[in-house]
Amino acid sequence: MDVKQQSVIQVPQKLSTKKCDSSSNALPLPLYLANAVFFTLFFSTVYYLLLRWREKIRNSAPPQVLTLSEIGAVVAFVVSFVYLLGFFGISFVQSLIIPRVSNDILNELEEIDQLMHKEDSRAAPCAAATSLSDCQVASPKSKSKLHKIDAADQLPLSSEVDEEIIECVVEGKTPSYSLESKLGNTLRAAAIRREALQRISGKSLAGLPLEGFDYDTILGQCCEMPVGYVQIPVGIAGPLLLDGREFSVPMATTEGCLVASTNRGCKAIYVSGGASSVVLRDAMTRAPVVRFGTAKHAAELKFFLEDSLNFEALSLVFNSSSRFARLQSIKCAIAGKNLYIRFSCSTGDAMGMNMVSKGVQNVMDFLHKEFPDMDVIGISGNYCSDKKPAAVNWIEGRGKSVVCEAIIKEDVVKKVLKTDVESLVELNMLKNLTGSAIAGALGGFNAHASNIVSAIFIATGQDPAQNVESSHCITMMEAVNDGKDLHISVTMPSIEVGTVGGGTQLTSQSACLNLLGVKGASKEAPGSNSRQLATIVAGAVLAGELSLMSALAAGQLVKSHMKYNRSNKDASKTSS
Repeated sequence: MDVKQQSVIQVPQKLSTKKCDSSSNALPLPLYLANAVFFTLFFSTVYYLLLRWREKIRNSAPPQVLTLSEIGAVVAFVVSFVYLLGFFGISFVQSLIIPRVSNDILNELEEIDQLMHKEDSRAAPCAAATSLSDCQVASPKSKSKLHKIDAADQLPLSSEVDEEIIECVVEGKTPSYSLESKLGNTLRAAAIRREALQRISGKSLAGLPLEGFDYDTILGQCCEMPVGYVQIPVGIAGPLLLDGREFSVPMATTEGCLVASTNRGCKAIYVSGGASSVVLRDAMTRAPVVRFGTAKHAAELKFFLEDSLNFEALSLVFNSSSRFARLQSIKCAIAGKNLYIRFSCSTGDAMGMNMVSKGVQNVMDFLHKEFPDMDVIGISGNYCSDKKPAAVNWIEGRGKSVVCEAIIKEDVVKKVLKTDVESLVELNMLKNLTGSAIAGALGGFNAHASNIVSAIFIATGQDPAQNVESSHCITMMEAVNDGKDLHISVTMPSIEVGTVGGGTQLTSQSACLNLLGVKGASKEAPGSNSRQLATIVAGAVLAGELSLMSALAAGQLVKSHMKYNRSNKDASKTSS
């Protein structure tokens, strides 16, 4: 290593040491003790004030009248909040106490950064920080003038130090999951984790893209320990004419013919005058399981929960957890001395699993005071039922229950769908109804509803695993208008979608929601965006069912799949 390379590594280390020592001297107590004291003070006062507030609500006491202890708690809360606010802006506080670094050192660091960018020209996916101990100093959250570098520019810095970090991960000295917090750069953390994984497994990830993705958007909410991202093409089916509006439906899929087939169904619906839809029900569910000493005690709680006189009080407790959560119903089931309680509530434009869980937790805490012998075994007892095929969802519904229908004219059936009404009606009866019944299907009385649901879910940032119950669908067909035209409908009792939270916040998925006109939460009518998305899903399923059933009736399925769903190209060789 030459002199220039040594200066690249050593100078930032000295500066980071100086900064750390100065920050510890900026407060009368050691920094970790001060943090512990004020964090404890902050959360304890918040907890105490919330308890007091809840007691006043129950006792109908005026909340503005404060006791001496409550006044003290408010003062302690304000003090701890101000300290914590100052701590997270600690670089500003230090700038008032610690002398600024001279312009000569700043100029020297700029020259070093330029030198590091110039000399490190390797194409490997790993990038460098200064060192693992100094990574927190290089955090993008720091407001110091020493680190005004974009995340993309930070990727190649010092390959030697990156090599040390990779070796620590490979040897197990540094946990892979801690790289983001220690380095302060999500792209660099993914690159180092990726290289360590390749060395540990002995397998190459050359075909998996790394750059070109904003890893900050998934930190702490969508995916842990990323090493890249998978590319899924997005096709557009439509326009889908639904309830008098046109929609271009985004579908993320790797199955050939799927988008083309759905697009053909959209065309048949469009030229026939469009489809119409109705949202029958909008309620997310969560069902905890509780245990009592005897079945008699479990039955007593069941009667208490199902008594209409107690519903208003339970609703107040449940609804206090969120601005949008509104309890709709409570349904109970007993198995011996175990009680399963299925809460149903509206959740605005969110899919709502976390929201309903918070409300349920509030009710469980409330019930425990009335039934002290109640033992909460789990906040979810599978009576919900989430991400599993279940008769309770098929019968009672979960999420959005939607029915969508259209009348396809005789000439459209012949010219666009290449079949006839009589053949479609017969095939639907023997395949979707009789065949599914023989197979013992649960909610699967359709041709391929899950195909369309999955493609739209992935494109719009929904939870793909909830495709299981969201694809529950029964497809009905019958001849109308003296047997000339075709009436087709799909009934889907449990479409679980949202337009806020989770993967809907990612850039690509947000763009697809924006294309449909349902991005984010509706300010005018909370919940209307998610309900609109559910109807679009049902409308696209209607188009997909119509087209596939027509292909089967006309004997075109194998021919079209051989043409569009098979390729002689090796995509991995092409990309490399």
